[in-house]
Amino acid sequence: MDSKEKQYVWMDGKMVDKEHATVPIMTHGLHYGTGVFEGIRIYQTPKGKAVFRLRDHMVRFEQSAKALNMKIPFSVDEMCEAVREVVRVNPPRMDYIRPIAFYGQNKEDKIVLNPASFSTNVAVALAHMGAYLGKENMEKGAKVITVSWQKPTNACTSLQAKITGNYVNSVLCKIESNMHGADEGLMLNSNGTVAEGPGENIFMVKKGKLITPPISSCVLEGITKDSVQTIAQDLGYQLIEREITRAEIWNADEFFMTGTAAEVTPIAFLDGRTIGSGKRGPITKHIQETFFEAARGNDPQYDAWLDYVERK
Repeated sequence: MDSKEKQYVWMDGKMVDKEHATVPIMTHGLHYGTGVFEGIRIYQTPKGKAVFRLRDHMVRFEQSAKALNMKIPFSVDEMCEAVREVVRVNPPRMDYIRPIAFYGQNKEDKIVLNPASFSTNVAVALAHMGAYLGKENMEKGAKVITVSWQKPTNACTSLQAKITGNYVNSVLCKIESNMHGADEGLMLNSNGTVAEGPGENIFMVKKGKLITPPISSCVLEGITKDSVQTIAQDLGYQLIEREITRAEIWNADEFFMTGTAAEVTPIAFLDGRTIGSGKRGPITKHIQETFFEAARGNDPQYDAWLDYVERK
């Protein structure tokens, strides 16, 4: 970061300098992971900067809060405008948005498990993400290993809510995979079938068909996943939701991960086994290129997914 570069964070309805965007030490969310968040991408388009599927993300943000019995004190429309305003005032290199809501303090300055008496704080910050799993891997494919950590079940927590505390599991997955020289990790569920990566949904390509695990496999219903499913069907590919085993992926024709950070990233190796040709396959390439054309405002068929920052 350039020391002269000014950055701002939207906090509880006000824009503040990033260096002043602080929280008290007795914040409930800091101690117990009682917060919800989103990750959203910004793309440069012929019409200027656009936020990808902004409203869908903010609707999920509000729905995630319900799992913690949290009432976000701003409407979806207000949160969408807050995001647009933060993008407007921050440096142009920023391409990733992090809205977050969390339980803060209570009036008695106590710290107890039940957050019912605690305030709710909301913020929107920006960062530079770039190609999350490496720019070169967008073509040649990333290396993934199956980690020892298991994805929590739907009986353990609300997996459709992006709760901050839930992502400790993802952090453990990421640490282990990186320690073993992989770009990313893959988690199995309690059934022994494939769930997802620490922040990505997965797709396997077999005989021209796309196969992805259902929600019952303990996966997040990703917004990028939904975008890819729509694109795949528009391109004429058959889409199947069913459980997937790790050994199936070893013998798949292609394999790729999707997510706001990962976008559409091909996977060339899983557990040291080469997937397909060992590089981005033709169907992955077709979907990936169509996704980026849509996100960058070059395909009018998907223009509804873009929320332009400078509205006319």
